[in-house]
Order: sequence, then C-alpha cells, then structure tokens
Amino acid sequence: MPEGDTVWQSARRLHSALADKVLTRSDLRVPKYATADLTGRRVLDVTPRGKHLLTRIEGGLTLHSHLRMDGSWKVYAESQRWTGGPTHQIRAILANADRTAVGYRLPVLELLRTTDEHKAVGHLGPDLLGLDWNPEAALANLLQDPARPLGEALLDQRNLAGIGNVYKSELCFLLGATPWLPIGALPADRAAQLPALAKKLLEINRDRPVRSTTGRRGQDLFVYGRAPRPCLRCHTSIRVADQGDGSRERPTYWCPTCQTGPAPSPHRRAPSGTHPRTSRRTTN
Repeated sequence: MPEGDTVWQSARRLHSALADKVLTRSDLRVPKYATADLTGRRVLDVTPRGKHLLTRIEGGLTLHSHLRMDGSWKVYAESQRWTGGPTHQIRAILANADRTAVGYRLPVLELLRTTDEHKAVGHLGPDLLGLDWNPEAALANLLQDPARPLGEALLDQRNLAGIGNVYKSELCFLLGATPWLPIGALPADRAAQLPALAKKLLEINRDRPVRSTTGRRGQDLFVYGRAPRPCLRCHTSIRVADQGDGSRERPTYWCPTCQTGPAPSPHRRAPSGTHPRTSRRTTN
C-alpha cells in the first residue's frame, strides 16, 4: 500500500535511473497525452511530495503521477523482462540508454508546466519527508476541527502529507487513542507528540524493504492487518471496522484495551491468520 515512505522510495529509484539523462523513449498511455513526445529531453529530477511523484523534465515540464492503492513505477535494465503486470496496465514508459521506467496502473498521470505544479500538489499540508516539513503547522492543521475523528484527520493530506491507512492505524495505537476519538479530545501531551512520532515512523521506514512500526522481526505492525490476532502488548484480540475519510470507507484496526475512546461495533474483514499486504514492499 503506497504511503509517504513507499512513494519516497519510488522517487529515489526513478531519480537514480532517469535524472540527468536524455529520454530515448516516452510513451504516455492516457488519451489526453497520447501524442505527447518527451524524447530528446533531459530528466532533471524526480521529487516526492506526500503521496505524489513529480518528474521534472527540461523545457519546463513536469510529469505528475499518483499511485493511490495499486499503482507502481518499475525500473528495468535494457535487457530485463518487464514484470509489473500485463501490457494493458501500462500507463507510462520513460526510457534512456540505460534504464526504462514503466508506470503500471497509475490512476493519476498528467503532464503539467512545472510552474503549474501547485495545481496538483498545492493543497497538501507539510510533507513528513519533505524539506517543507513544519510540525507546528501540521499540528495546527490537525486541530482546526477538534470534533473530527483522529483517524480521518490523519488521512487528510491537507493537514499533513504522507500518512495512509497503515500509518493511521499504527499512529493511533502508539498514541493510545482509537481512530474515532475526536482529535480535540486527544490529551495535549499526546497531541504535541503526534507530528514528531509520525515523522519518525516514516523516516525509519523510507530505507526499509519491509515496513515496521514495532521493531520486532516477523511482527512488523502493532494492529494493522492483525485482526483478530492478539495485541502484541496486552493480548486482547485486535478489532477491525470501516472508517470514512471523506471519500471512502477504509478498514481500520485498533486494540480495545490499549486504545481509549469511541469505536463502532467491530466486524471481521479477513479470516484468522490472514491480513492485507501492508509491510512488505516492492523495491525494484
């Protein structure tokens, strides 16, 4: 599941493969840009912004992409077989003499003027892994609506950029609050810790192939994807229920003993012993 750390890794791989090199092939397989040809232009850099990727190309152009749930960018050597999915799922190809970057299942792909990047990412709050990170501004954004459930506030990229459903559940566990607790009811000392804790989790995971919030090998996450298995701290069964974020319902995990606050009636999302793909991430 692409979150800020996963997108940061994708940007690093793309930058290493493409930056400061001239494109020998470009193929944008979305109707609006089907005739766009970037061949002969040099890639300047690839920069992550929250969950967004900005590939800047000479001539004042930026290729903006967003992975959402299923999208990915893969990088291949010249003779390497492409393995990211069937051909019909390819949305973008950028190649130079040494490497080919292939974008699979990209739900957002648009070619912008670099001066217009704000139209794509200007709404985002401080980036947890970016140069613009500002913990005071992030906390102020989160507390603007004290009645909003903590989980929903964390997922709102206008508050702070980079948190997805996995980190939402894990942060709420580490803060000892259910995702349905109004953020204004979070004790002041815990609220003050929230921005730094969120940044720490993403920073320690941006260089890891396997995401971990526990520091325990083989037990990578405290709650996400673990229902109805026992809590790693108190052994109570982890619970799961849907929580909205303003656009969709998402499975949300919590421990009813370790976390205080309101919660809906739980319902199971997966058979015992199974859980979503959350911690192991593609690295090519």
